[in-house]
Amino acid sequence: MEHYLDNSATTIVYKEVAQKVTEIMTVNYGNPSSLHSKGMEAENELIKARHIIAKSLGAEDNEIYFTSGGTEANNLAILGTVNALKRRGNKIVTTAIEHSSVYETVKNLESQGFQVVYIEPDKEGNISIEDFKAEIDSNTILVSLMAVNNEIGSILPFDKVGKIIKENHSPALLHCDCVQAYCKIPLKPKKIGVDLATISGHKIHAPKGVGALYIKEGVRIIPQHFGGEQESKIRPGTEALPLIGGFGKAVAMADIQKNYEYITQLNNYAREKLCAIDEVVINSPKDALPYIINISVQGIRSETMLHYLEQFEIYVSSGSACAKGKPSHVLQAMNLNRDLADSALRISFSTDNTKEDIDALCEAVKNGLKTLVRR
Repeated sequence: MEHYLDNSATTIVYKEVAQKVTEIMTVNYGNPSSLHSKGMEAENELIKARHIIAKSLGAEDNEIYFTSGGTEANNLAILGTVNALKRRGNKIVTTAIEHSSVYETVKNLESQGFQVVYIEPDKEGNISIEDFKAEIDSNTILVSLMAVNNEIGSILPFDKVGKIIKENHSPALLHCDCVQAYCKIPLKPKKIGVDLATISGHKIHAPKGVGALYIKEGVRIIPQHFGGEQESKIRPGTEALPLIGGFGKAVAMADIQKNYEYITQLNNYAREKLCAIDEVVINSPKDALPYIINISVQGIRSETMLHYLEQFEIYVSSGSACAKGKPSHVLQAMNLNRDLADSALRISFSTDNTKEDIDALCEAVKNGLKTLVRR
């Protein structure tokens, strides 16, 4: 029996979503930019999906721009903002625990001469709002922080930074990477002063290869690609309509409150079972998003335990999937000691998971501790 506990890396596509994708590929398969009836049918699918996603964010339809995923949306938000505002300042404020698609992008801008401030987390992975107050100033043109950390599940103060930007009389735009938070907690970017917000499909049971960027009406960024009228020239190129339609379907199916309550119960059960294993340490803060628990199995390297669990069809990760086994910059920023960092595993849930999955995981971890060679 399979026990898939790596839902922060990707999720299974729901059958209803796959059916929607197939329908668009085989029935409403026209190009939404075409002027004939098949094109109009396709355009209607695009309009429907955009409306569903806009409504989920409390946004207007014209504030949603489809991309190939979260990484492209993050790059577009950051580079588009910096290019639009570089005459007004050269300072970027972000955190040391961002997803690589943000972290590496601002690192590249730093190499070009921009001043980048990386706000450090505390030992539990939490970020202080006071640090943003101290760093955001009249020279700051971009503040970028995630809503939920993808490795440890800590919730960042993304809902408070917009107010600070105003109070500090900064020209900065506020970008929030909401990939791990979207359809898991309520998100209304306009209400909290977020100018740009990134979301992705494959974390919420939609296909891989589709995401979106919310851009508040009136906010100007510079496109990074050219060559078409699609997405109001912000992201030109023929829209991946089957994926977009599937994305819309998955969002329509999401019941945030009901799912959150279920996952919270699952998280509490998992923490209780894991804490009963002497060699297991929980690295996620207590108030982390319940969808993610980061643990260390002391004495066993992450990859060793990961592949041991895989033998029993138990699937977890050793960190962000995008890192592909490299040391976690998130755990390093938390100053987690080397032994704990080298033995870290990320467990991440969806509503498909049950207590039986957790029982299987805990039994396998206990057996692994007995049989695997310690470092």
